[in-house]
Amino acid sequence: MTRSPKHPRTEAPKHPRTEAPKHPRTEAPKHAHAVDPEIKAANLKRLRRIEGQIRGLHKMVEDDRYCPDIITQIASAQEALRGVGRQLLRNHLKHCATSAIKKGPAEADATYDELLELVYRHLR
Repeated sequence: MTRSPKHPRTEAPKHPRTEAPKHPRTEAPKHAHAVDPEIKAANLKRLRRIEGQIRGLHKMVEDDRYCPDIITQIASAQEALRGVGRQLLRNHLKHCATSAIKKGPAEADATYDELLELVYRHLR
């Protein structure tokens, strides 16, 4: 279907949200509630290991290593990052989300929305 120049394409009206989402860089940083020091240390250790994997990937590309070998290492690094993400999500559910839900319906609804956004945007 072609449109004539006299009838420019118009966008469908967007449904207004009750509150516009804030860009993560413009709002004040939030902090986790009740972070277990052992879990934090384990996550930092995993992230340092992942840093090493990424440096190894960089070297593999520089050295023109065999593509399937590089792809295998990329998959390994991605799975390691997913593992850290699972631990962070577990901590968030156990402490932050539980605390917000106990505060009442408004905080609970905001937490549910936040969790759904995490699942749909980041954990696919």
